[in-house]
Amino acid sequence: MSTYVTANPTTGETEREFTSLTDGDIPQVVARTVTAYEHWRAVPADQRADALRRTADLYEERADELARMITTEMGKPLAQAAGEVQLAADIYRWYADHGPELLAVETLDPQGATESIVQKRPVGPLVGVMPWNYPYYQVARFAAPNLLAGNTIILKHASICAASSALMAEILHSAGVPEDAYVNVYASSDQVASLIENPAIQGVSLTGSEAAGAAVAQVASRNLKKSVLELGGSDPFVLLDTDDMARTAHVAATARLSNAGQACNSPKRFIVLEELYDDFVGKLVAEFEKTAVGDPTDSGTKVGPLSSVDARDAVAEQVRTAVAQGARLETGGSPVDRAGAFLEPTVLTGITPDMDAYSEEIFGPVGMVYKVSSVDDAVRLANDVGFGLSGSVWSTDAAKAQEVADRLEVGMAYVNEHGTTLPGLPFGGVKRSGYGRELGRWGLGEFVNTRLRRTSSA
Repeated sequence: MSTYVTANPTTGETEREFTSLTDGDIPQVVARTVTAYEHWRAVPADQRADALRRTADLYEERADELARMITTEMGKPLAQAAGEVQLAADIYRWYADHGPELLAVETLDPQGATESIVQKRPVGPLVGVMPWNYPYYQVARFAAPNLLAGNTIILKHASICAASSALMAEILHSAGVPEDAYVNVYASSDQVASLIENPAIQGVSLTGSEAAGAAVAQVASRNLKKSVLELGGSDPFVLLDTDDMARTAHVAATARLSNAGQACNSPKRFIVLEELYDDFVGKLVAEFEKTAVGDPTDSGTKVGPLSSVDARDAVAEQVRTAVAQGARLETGGSPVDRAGAFLEPTVLTGITPDMDAYSEEIFGPVGMVYKVSSVDDAVRLANDVGFGLSGSVWSTDAAKAQEVADRLEVGMAYVNEHGTTLPGLPFGGVKRSGYGRELGRWGLGEFVNTRLRRTSSA
């Protein structure tokens, strides 16, 4: 049986299966992207940009269809799904508008020569390995800059995103990207390794778990291929002070429960100074308890199912383990008694360094609240994990918050907001959260040949 299926997490029913790639298909797929690369790289950058602009237009024209598809596949509430579709469109349009100028030749100080210039050239076929939690956004982050640069792509999406990955390919091809310049494949992990090992493949980008990232990085490094990894996170939300605790708790809950908590850069650890702690916990619990959980196609739903029953059960087990190890369950923690992969929004307190939950990522609707006695303790706790994706600091004194934010060991630090992602801003982390950057000019620079051409007098 194919491992690529649309299994609706709201109902628990399998709706569709897809034919997986065979091992014998791999050489042909690679050959197609190699041939397409020779053509696509020669297309002027402004014409490649036109294809991305048409892609953005098609995303907006087909927004309802796109949104409903991922709501069915992975349970994202429709309003959030529609927001993701628009964000993906914005990314394609940003690279269409700004990409050609970012690829322009840069003139350097000649430094003794007649001319020294830097050219940005494509490198060739790439492999993208994408996760299920933001099916359109995460593909756009990888595909838009690399197609604009003139690279070609073999895209392996998560097994539950078979339908949306096919639709993305269809839209790109309709917009003018050649069919062999962007190839959607239903591949296994072993087949991804075979693709990376192929001499024609020049690099790989993965967004996913630490284990998947380590496996891909190992294959890539063994074959001297560049990799970009965006992995997990356990982002801190550091609260120094507030003049409106109700609003702060509402913002915190909304950020944590978006996408049922299934976001690598979600604020998973709320670190609160002790004089604010009781008030914050009480209001956060109230926000979690009143958040509507249910069918993601209903307009009033704020938290849908997790991506699968297995994913739901894994998060529930993490909560049970935390409580067994001494954490306090303030609210939630149990599967909802209905069909599908629903879990009650959950708040945990009293977590200590000897508990599993202290150092691991909980990928679901679970907030962990920590009490600290000083700003220094808050920073120490924020940095005392292996992850380093993003973090935020909240205060009525922005300058004070900026000083604290500058001490966070993360790739993205925010003051009085959390997790903002925009096409022109860099996205990525440090430590176990991965390496490399996506979006903006930084994403366009990961898989290009930054090529020096220097000319001297004869």
